Amino acid sequence: MSTADQVQTSNAASLRETAADAAGAAALLEIGDRLGLLPYIDQGQSVTAAKLAAELDLPEEGVANYLEAMSSAGIMVDSSSEEGSLRVADDFDQIQYEAGYLSWAMNANRPFVNNAVEFLRAPLDSRAKYPRDGRQVAVSSEWMGSKGFYPVALQTILDARPSRVVDLGAGTARLLIEIMLQLPETTAVALDLDGPSCEEAVRAAERAGVADRLTVIEAPIQSVAEDPTPVQGADVVHAGFVFHDMMPDEEQVADAVLANCREGLRSGGMMAITDAVPYVKNTRERRFSAIVSYYHKQFMRRRLLTEEEWTAKLSDAGFSSVECLPHRFPTGRLFKATKA
Repeated sequence: MSTADQVQTSNAASLRETAADAAGAAALLEIGDRLGLLPYIDQGQSVTAAKLAAELDLPEEGVANYLEAMSSAGIMVDSSSEEGSLRVADDFDQIQYEAGYLSWAMNANRPFVNNAVEFLRAPLDSRAKYPRDGRQVAVSSEWMGSKGFYPVALQTILDARPSRVVDLGAGTARLLIEIMLQLPETTAVALDLDGPSCEEAVRAAERAGVADRLTVIEAPIQSVAEDPTPVQGADVVHAGFVFHDMMPDEEQVADAVLANCREGLRSGGMMAITDAVPYVKNTRERRFSAIVSYYHKQFMRRRLLTEEEWTAKLSDAGFSSVECLPHRFPTGRLFKATKA
């Protein structure tokens, strides 16, 4: 082998394939989610194959093989609590965050990818024929959100120190649970249309010890247009990536939901809307923004509002001031609106 070939081989061996890392982690984490294992490890708990297998009624050999793969990948490491036990690595949150983008882009939206021709020819029929997996959407969004949009939303809500907070499209209620853990007197309402996500929200609240302060409502966000009860008396109403589901076909319903949220908020209360804006062109955001915008426009037939359109819509709903904050999540924005 020539010196040049040796240098090239050495350089190749030293490179870290970050795309391959994310792909491997995403697959392993998705399997762990489907097995029901992730809630038993994601907070750094020490586990063994025997205990997990017994808890989840799974074959011990299969669980051991999964933990071996997670350990080999560096996603889990040896724990000192007992011999043979493992815990997640210190950078598990970052690993999960990065995996979330792949999981959402490729698997949560797999019906669009696999049936692209049909969606282009008959989009309305195809949406009914090839629905997305609601749980896959919720879980992958939660992984991305852990660092992508939860931090800004979480800090904004914590700064308001609400006694009562409502999350429209709450998914598995991760945001609300974190708020209640940091604000022990706060009560919360989680509203979501996906049954499995609501069920997981109840389980997650029980594990976190805040179930007595969380009300979970299985209903679409549109229901607030007719029944504003869930938002009445709230100090903060948050809505994460759900308002665009009403655009453009149900825009009048969206306007009614906003009006009822403003009416239901206490004086000085805040509406906080996390949503995507279309086709952001800066270098940091443009590629992921492109696929988010394309999925919504071509396959979901949704209209994403621009920053200017959101500001106008919230002002028209009667809010006294509107502020736009960028998320780490490419294409994501937080719109803060205050009730005078």
